[in-house]
Amino acid sequence: AGCDPETGDGAGMLMQLPHRFFAERAEELGFELPEPGRYASGMIFLPQDAKLRSACKRLFEHTIADENQDFLGWREVPRDASAIGWLARENEPVIEQVFIRRAPGMDIEGFERRLLIIRKAVERGVRALDGATKTQFYIVSLSARTICYKGLMLAHQMDRYYPDLSNPLFESALALVHQRYSTNTLPTWPLAQPFRYLAHNGEINTLRGNINMMASREQHFRSPLFGENIRKLSPVLTEGASDSAIFDNALELLVLGGRSLAHSIAMMIPEPWSDREDMPDDKRAFYEYHACLMEPWDGPASMAFTDGQRIGAVLDRNGLRPSRYWVTGDNFVVMASEVGVLDIPQEKIVRKGRLEPGRMFLIDTHEQRIVDDEEIKDQFALMRPYRRWLDRNRVVVPTDRVETERIPEKAPLLERQQVFGYTQEDLEVLLAPMAQNAKEPVGSMGNDVPLAVLSDRPQLLFNYFKQLFAQVTNPPIDPIREEIVMSLETTIGREGNLLEETPQHCRQLYLKTPILRNAQLKYIKALAQPGLRSSVISTLFRACEGASGLEKAIGRICAEASRAIAEGATILILSDRGVDDAHAPIPSLLATGAVHHHLVREQTRTQCGLVVESGEPREVMHFALLTGFGAGAVNPYLAFETLYDLLTKDMLKLDGVNEAVANYVKAVEKGLLKVMSKIGISTQHSYRGAQIFETVGLHQELVDRFFTGTATRVQGVGLEQIARETLMRHAVAYPPRRSRPLQLDPGGQYRWRKQGEFHQINPETIATLQQAVRTNDPECYRQFSEAVNDRSWTFATLRGLLKFKNSEPIPIEEVEPVEVIVKRFCTGAMSFGSISREAHETLAIAMNRLGGRSNTGEGGEDPTRFERDVNGDLRRSAIKQVASGRFGVTNEYLVNADELQIKMAQGAKPGEGGQLPGHKVFDEIAKVRYATPGVELISPPPHHDIYSIEDLA
Repeated sequence: AGCDPETGDGAGMLMQLPHRFFAERAEELGFELPEPGRYASGMIFLPQDAKLRSACKRLFEHTIADENQDFLGWREVPRDASAIGWLARENEPVIEQVFIRRAPGMDIEGFERRLLIIRKAVERGVRALDGATKTQFYIVSLSARTICYKGLMLAHQMDRYYPDLSNPLFESALALVHQRYSTNTLPTWPLAQPFRYLAHNGEINTLRGNINMMASREQHFRSPLFGENIRKLSPVLTEGASDSAIFDNALELLVLGGRSLAHSIAMMIPEPWSDREDMPDDKRAFYEYHACLMEPWDGPASMAFTDGQRIGAVLDRNGLRPSRYWVTGDNFVVMASEVGVLDIPQEKIVRKGRLEPGRMFLIDTHEQRIVDDEEIKDQFALMRPYRRWLDRNRVVVPTDRVETERIPEKAPLLERQQVFGYTQEDLEVLLAPMAQNAKEPVGSMGNDVPLAVLSDRPQLLFNYFKQLFAQVTNPPIDPIREEIVMSLETTIGREGNLLEETPQHCRQLYLKTPILRNAQLKYIKALAQPGLRSSVISTLFRACEGASGLEKAIGRICAEASRAIAEGATILILSDRGVDDAHAPIPSLLATGAVHHHLVREQTRTQCGLVVESGEPREVMHFALLTGFGAGAVNPYLAFETLYDLLTKDMLKLDGVNEAVANYVKAVEKGLLKVMSKIGISTQHSYRGAQIFETVGLHQELVDRFFTGTATRVQGVGLEQIARETLMRHAVAYPPRRSRPLQLDPGGQYRWRKQGEFHQINPETIATLQQAVRTNDPECYRQFSEAVNDRSWTFATLRGLLKFKNSEPIPIEEVEPVEVIVKRFCTGAMSFGSISREAHETLAIAMNRLGGRSNTGEGGEDPTRFERDVNGDLRRSAIKQVASGRFGVTNEYLVNADELQIKMAQGAKPGEGGQLPGHKVFDEIAKVRYATPGVELISPPPHHDIYSIEDLA
């Protein structure tokens, strides 16, 4: 952990209760333990403050008594603090074990449930105590079956820090061992793994959505196993904990709620099933049914788990984490993220294997055997008639409904396009190519327009958001190659009680895609069946009321949403149809976020599905944001109507509107799969509500209210400014005095336009640079540099807002000579196909003359550049890049490198690979890349043989 090499991110072991060892220790302490299964032991981190520690222990004892169990005693766990690093010692808690006897007449399963209630009550009580060090309190484990020894240490320090582990009487038939590498939370004693049921290698990318939905489900929990005590479990998930700890909380609830460990894991990490023709129908029905109960917890994951009797592991549906196992002749099994973790002679090994994507590996210590994945899943797939339940209750939204007629609106098309911020560029650059070619248009990377918060032009709210992307420990997915694991299918409607299974639980709408055509939305609006009824909520506000009118309208739609749910609606449709000179639309993302989080706070979010009927969304990121903030489906009616108009103007060469709409929807679907894959999420069902975004330039108060939990590191506009931008677009369509015919704004987002958006690279900068190069004129170059460096008159980027602080200069004698400094210079990794051979070789020559290093980029390098020229110059790039496409990568290429750069991700196109259009792949490029001239070259988002840091190592 940073500056202390002896303090790791955490390590630990989860094992069966060592009864013989504990019985001997209890006798030494003056109390007697009953037989195994009739008592529990808890591993407790306690505050260093003696007074606070005593208060925590008293609270524990009183809670045990309140729950009618018998407190037996405390034991301070022997520890050797010299075995761990000084940083870990600074925060080291006092560690004690508590022993509890099971009440008469209670079985072990009921005892485990009562122990959970005790733990939750104690945690709530400690939070209410005064004391700065109460955060050191943590119940590591509390069970009649298992106990966990862990801490802020390295794995090899475990047995020295905990002498218990070296005692011959400390016996367990299983051990779940973890050494943590922290990726998304700072390492602490409580966040060391394992947790109470599992150890996890990976990331849960959908965590924020999983947390929100679980919080909404709590109010509706009912269980005969817990009875009235079910209310004592809230909150189920631990606020501020790591993704692994929160996953463990949810798994614990499902298991103690009555499901088997394997069943619960399969609900949370389902294998891919939607397009699996080889999967038996009863197993597919199991997954389809449980998709109506809970969204997947998605992300790269190797999840090892145990309940003290069974121990196993499962991989995520992509298999993005390695898990390998060995079985010896004496029935010893070891599974780990890599082979060789234990020194086992090869002659003793009778079986080797690896865990496959979505597959489960399970050992039952009572039956003393490995249980096959097929057997595990056949058992719970045949438990109930899931297929019959689905056929009788789930409603499939028809996909064969065609567009027949345009839905009449009060305002003409052009006025509505202006109200929603459409530009001529949207029509020509985005919508027309999507409808014509059924795929997203491709353009050169790089965006030199201002951030939304710095722009002088009114911006759509979508433009203030950026999606997070997967990096080295969390790889993006190749949505084309991994098509079988990707899915846009989802269900929307009212969820049932998570702790039971009935036919009515799948009384929901099934959607093949979240993009709804007008006819499909008409079908949903007409629903009037038991458990499936829609309610339309208008998201318009009176334009004359300004920002206060917008805020009042948000309050109204939230109240209407709550009322509709109370009256039995299960599908809420947020609609901005009906705009006119008096009514402006609430930005669709704002309306969605407002209603979604309002219902989350009310704990009614799982009682309905959200559908957005809006004229605003038209490009892929709009749909990603709407579904990412809770929408189950989106109907972009104005985009469809615009396609009608493009057809009538002969701007599309298609057979009719149905083909145009189908192509456009297909393009959006492809784009959604690509956007989801950037963050390593496979299914739309888990992407929905996951909020894997950050904002740039939105005020914290606005984000906290409508996009709760979203990071906003650079604050800016609030609700008043959003209302003003909305009304500026409305005023373009409905000016106070109309002096000329209406026409769409030219745009200028993708191409420079005189009246359009500002571009940092514009005619002025291009002309002065070209003039400086052609004439070698220092004055021209000075004008160019002033134009690009001086952002005081045209702020476009965050760096343009920064300035150097005034400070005292250091003596020049203390500064390294320029000859030393330039040796650290490196050029950017740009292929010669992107910037031309001449520019690429010039950069290489310059760096080699200076002693710096140029980078090949991902396009390979001509072998003729490996030898010096006649004049002594060397055109060879010192840094050879190995990207996911491996273009031009040969043995000769690799050995002619001073440094190899394996590109896992790139900030310029996060979560994506490079893409070189076919017209750029001329003969020379094709030769170096070992490709075919004229054929488009696309690098996949990840390396297909490097999915984790273990693979990279």
